[in-house]
Amino acid sequence: MPSLLADEISVWFRAEARDLPWRHPETTPWGVMVSEFMLQQTPVARVEPIWTDWMARWPMPSALAAAPRADVLRAWGKLGYPRRAIRLHDAAAAIASEYGDQVPSDVETLEALPGVGSYTARAVAAFGHGLRAAVVDTNVRRVVARAVHGAGDAGPARTRADLADVDALLPNSDAEAAVASAGLMELGAVVCTARAPRCGLCPVSARCTWVAAGRPEYTGPRKPVQGFAGTDRQVRGKLLDVLRGSPHPVPRTALDAVWSDAGQRDRCLDSLLVDGLAEQTDDGRFALPTGPA
Repeated sequence: MPSLLADEISVWFRAEARDLPWRHPETTPWGVMVSEFMLQQTPVARVEPIWTDWMARWPMPSALAAAPRADVLRAWGKLGYPRRAIRLHDAAAAIASEYGDQVPSDVETLEALPGVGSYTARAVAAFGHGLRAAVVDTNVRRVVARAVHGAGDAGPARTRADLADVDALLPNSDAEAAVASAGLMELGAVVCTARAPRCGLCPVSARCTWVAAGRPEYTGPRKPVQGFAGTDRQVRGKLLDVLRGSPHPVPRTALDAVWSDAGQRDRCLDSLLVDGLAEQTDDGRFALPTGPA
């Protein structure tokens, strides 16, 4: 059954996959790495135009590494979680200096790069280099939970068990395993969704243990959905918007105007300084960081 699941998902993926630019044959491993950094907790529709502009501007790691930090943060725009941009900038510098401007293919080597965790390393190996690597995200875990285990959802992450589950589904060949990995992820993103799965469109519904069991409700613990309004994330974003929008350092009053709660505003500004997302000039004004990585 595992090989049949992977085979049928791969056939479906080749016919039905969304036309995303980082999936095009000419996309380099670097382009895939950039997409993986950008797609973390961010919808595809927001990523696509920024990824396209980014790759036109910085087609190689060395090009990004040479860019001033402020330009990188401005180009990141409204993607959110801007520390990802800093980590990608640092990873680009490491790739340019240590690996001859070529993104490594080995998972362990990739994991040693700044900002690259297990998921990103495996995604770059599979989607960037076409290698056999179990890639596990929320969508993949949901597909496996339903199709293989008959559960309505995957529940809390179990890193080793989740990797073993996906690895058991993958074909032995690098190329076929890479397609199956992409297919599992796509199926979870567009068909086997969390709240309204479209089982009638699923290529493996006839083999799905969850469907066969009558699609029982998931009753286990769920990760709480975090709001955005009024959070430090929102305040940090507003402060960064001011800094991104000005070619020159801004006075403290320009930042004070964006949020009325002085305590929260000051805490968020301090966190931006600590995270390297902002800097204070000698005359007390504030700006995006000016130096390279």
